[in-house]
Amino acid sequence: MPKRIKCVELTPDLWPDLERLFGPNGACGGCWCMWWRVERGGKLWEDTKGEKAKRIFKRLVTTGQAHGILAFAGEEPVGWCSFGPRTDFPRMERMRAYRPPDAAEVWSINCFFISRAWRGQGVARELLAAAVRACRRHSVKILEGYPVTPTKAGKQLPAAFSWMGPFNIFEEQGFQVVQADPPSKPLVRLVLDRG
Repeated sequence: MPKRIKCVELTPDLWPDLERLFGPNGACGGCWCMWWRVERGGKLWEDTKGEKAKRIFKRLVTTGQAHGILAFAGEEPVGWCSFGPRTDFPRMERMRAYRPPDAAEVWSINCFFISRAWRGQGVARELLAAAVRACRRHSVKILEGYPVTPTKAGKQLPAAFSWMGPFNIFEEQGFQVVQADPPSKPLVRLVLDRG
């Protein structure tokens, strides 16, 4: 990982940097990091993505309601990792593979976006480590992730399918699989506070 990468926790004044990173496509297909925040897909998602998603997400960021980490190379934003209380992401409850195995108070790490020029250079790894540190500062007890796994051994997934983060970076941080049904969609957890 190049030493020039710096990871910073999101604050309202960083909206212009996040907007610059996401670009005219809103990160991916007009998502603006709203995919997990909208309760259902289908027509509701189609009516939300794009400019409407951007307005909603900007309001969440500028009022301090959205959590995340931005990675910078000098002054250039090059990566993003979203996290927050699982309750901030209602679509999680509709995904069978990610339904929680218990009623524990959990925070989620559920989205990465890396600038095309910086993909494959360890930015997601740095973002995840910074997100774990930030969650410790927020006194999070249990942290959850939903990494993707390659379909064939040794095959790297295209970036478009890796937006929840590759499994190996979660494993390196000590996350453990708590359920994997189906095996291609493991739910992993890291206990930050055993008290």
